Amino acid sequence: MKYFDVVIVGSGPAGAAAAFKLAEKGISVAVLEKETLPRYKTCGGGFVYRGVKMLPFDIAEVAEREFYKVDLVGDNFHFVTERDQPVITMVMRDTFDNFLVKKVTEKGGVVIDDCKLTGLDLNGEFAFLSTSKEEIKTRFVIAADGALSPTAKMAGWDKETRLLIPALEYEVKVSDADFERLSQSVRFDVDAIPGGYAWSFPKKNHLSIGVASGKRTKINLKHYYQEYLTKTLKIDNIISEEQHGFQIPVSPRTDGFVKNSVFLVGDAAGFADSVTAEGISNSIYSGMLVADAIAESNLDVKKAEEIYMSKLEERLLPEIKVGVLMAKFFYDQPKIRNLFMKKYGQGAFEAMTDVFMGKRSYPTDIMKTLKRRVKGMLFS
Repeated sequence: MKYFDVVIVGSGPAGAAAAFKLAEKGISVAVLEKETLPRYKTCGGGFVYRGVKMLPFDIAEVAEREFYKVDLVGDNFHFVTERDQPVITMVMRDTFDNFLVKKVTEKGGVVIDDCKLTGLDLNGEFAFLSTSKEEIKTRFVIAADGALSPTAKMAGWDKETRLLIPALEYEVKVSDADFERLSQSVRFDVDAIPGGYAWSFPKKNHLSIGVASGKRTKINLKHYYQEYLTKTLKIDNIISEEQHGFQIPVSPRTDGFVKNSVFLVGDAAGFADSVTAEGISNSIYSGMLVADAIAESNLDVKKAEEIYMSKLEERLLPEIKVGVLMAKFFYDQPKIRNLFMKKYGQGAFEAMTDVFMGKRSYPTDIMKTLKRRVKGMLFS
């Protein structure tokens, strides 16, 4: 039976970020990945600048494209924001995630792929993991295995308290003319789907195009995708397309992020941004927070839990909770939102971009500001 101080289930950005930091601090760590690496991961692949800044190494070799301008489009508005640094870097998750785990191994961390977690025994001082390859003993388990997180279920999170929204993403190859026309900018189209948005992310030689609903209701995503493709983007010549459906947790769990010696990070915890559903940057951030908490605790599980929760409450959780309220305003009240955006949209979009550049956080009093300005518009 192998022993590691920390075992991380999942080799995505959250797991890799935690593993890198732990290995760098001299803590023995293993990352378990059920697939054989590199593996495809359903994701739009838009990585915002604040996340890029968090990483202690350059990702240029796995960056497909960088965009300094972003378009936000609605029925009655179109705003463009521009920065000196790339607002969004495009990545393909198979190459990006594989790049991250290689950085982990360079620091001395162990990565075990094609290794599925099959059982979890948390009774006692140590956790015992049964896998498709071997038995492993550890002090800490980090669940970084995404929105569905089998690890969280095994550890006792049996009730779903996150809001998981449905999304449909396509990797699309188009004609040279269409690619040239559409590859100049990243765009988000708010009114392309009721209560949600569509996106067009240009990669190196194809487009990642998708739609996401902001509500957990039955909706024909494929219909809205086709409309977005033909009516909005005006693509009529598709060379190939690959469809991928998935769910995005856009609100955090309400029943905690630690049970016994299992710590949740990334999508397993519900840490994606509620307004944009971007999850890579918060995944990396939460992975780094849990690694710091474990290191600062001197491998004491109870202390690590206290430190981790304190770190989450300092910035990440307040920001996400404000984002949840903003998403309700943005997607549930389209008429009022459009009035607001017509008057204040450019400033709001610039402020949102500042959040994703890492220059500011969502202000905790944002809803009071929104209500005051909406009231002023309606009764002026």
